[in-house]
Amino acid sequence: MVGCQIPRVGVEPADSPEGDDAIALSSAYELQPDEWQEKVVRSWLEVRKDGKWKHPRCGIAVPRQNGKNGIIEIIELFGMVLRAEKFLHTAHEVKTARKAFIRLKYFFGEKANDPTARFPELNQLVREVRNTNGQEAIVLVNGGSCEFIARSKGSGRGFTVDKLVLDEAQELSEESLAALMPTMSAAPSGNPQMILAGTPPDEGMAGDAFTRMRNSGVEGQDRRLSWFEWSCLGVVDLDDPHVWAAANPALGMRLNAETIEDERAAMDDETFMRERLGMWSVSGVQRVISADAWRTVAKSNLRDAGAAVALAVDVSPDRDTSTIVAVTLENSGLPYIDVIESRRGSPAWVPERIAEICKGSDVRAVVIDNAGAASSLIEPLLKRRVKVTETNARDMAKACGGLYDAVMDAKVLHLDQPSLNHAVAVARKRRLGDAWAWNRKDADSDITPLVGATLALWGFEASGVKRPMRSNVRRKAVVLG
Repeated sequence: MVGCQIPRVGVEPADSPEGDDAIALSSAYELQPDEWQEKVVRSWLEVRKDGKWKHPRCGIAVPRQNGKNGIIEIIELFGMVLRAEKFLHTAHEVKTARKAFIRLKYFFGEKANDPTARFPELNQLVREVRNTNGQEAIVLVNGGSCEFIARSKGSGRGFTVDKLVLDEAQELSEESLAALMPTMSAAPSGNPQMILAGTPPDEGMAGDAFTRMRNSGVEGQDRRLSWFEWSCLGVVDLDDPHVWAAANPALGMRLNAETIEDERAAMDDETFMRERLGMWSVSGVQRVISADAWRTVAKSNLRDAGAAVALAVDVSPDRDTSTIVAVTLENSGLPYIDVIESRRGSPAWVPERIAEICKGSDVRAVVIDNAGAASSLIEPLLKRRVKVTETNARDMAKACGGLYDAVMDAKVLHLDQPSLNHAVAVARKRRLGDAWAWNRKDADSDITPLVGATLALWGFEASGVKRPMRSNVRRKAVVLG
């Protein structure tokens, strides 16, 4: 599996002699760009007929560890050595700025006339290397330079540069941007350029400036902006390696699939979507059943048709929550979902409660997923002479698809119960062969009402209930705290 080299959003570069020179220079000094990095470099270094940059504003959003800093190093190395440009490289944190300094210093050596320099011909260009923390800089004899600082409200005062690099742009505040923009007002080359690089900001970050640039880039109306973005869009399978590859161009090269597998296991869905899939405004975008579709089939005042009932039981993987759900017919002839009872703690209460319901009602099916935590209840139910319908992975896939289709086609109703509404809102998909099932990876969200509803509807349809029969099931909704 190799990452996609074509961005989801990007400006296809035309002829770019400057870009070609930059790639040739970096490649000669052990910095060989990937195909995707070459696209970005060539676009950012396109020039107009008058010699000015075609894109004075440039930006990139790509998940971490893919190599966006390699692109910046190529630009800086080329600009300093062959164009004598002055750079100001900024980052949100001091440690990030210093790391970038150390990486660039690799090409030029520790000091002027450094006998240990890896590339003596580049070291011969060095006038000064400043290693003082917070004042790091590399200055060349041709006038080219790169200075490194951490951003603050007053940072950038006293600097005059040709290129402003804003790394960790997801943390770029409006105040910091306002303080730094004047550094290019009197660019020595008369040809300034600003570069923003980062990942999608989360809700706690001051990412308005980066988001504004991104929105312009996605709209594609600003010809002076070159925006590149590797990301996923809409509802995707978070466990699918092909989805990972779409958003991570370095997958299979400097980034391996096992690393992403570990991140998937450790991160909640929204963090994974933002940090590894490059998704912006992730809150709610993965919702499988839309809020509008779910509201359409809500009916809080249902009239029971007295038909037979199908029950299902689901238990959370940590065995902390157990839920019983029923499906029967409403007077309109449509099946409706009712969360009968949910409790926190051990599921030991469930068998007795199911047996009690079965004694007073025409229960045609009691469905349990034999691969889930509720499977431990099968034997206790059988001892109480409750016939259990067990489902396998194939049945679960059919059940999930059946509930989804029924909701989308408005062929099922529900009682608008908060616990079920919440479960539908937070539930995500996971791959199950060629189909999908509900994903339980987010341990902070209880989806037992939804899994129970899914199985109960499947059991109801499989039982072939047609003739209304009087039901004495007493139902209640329980809102979990």
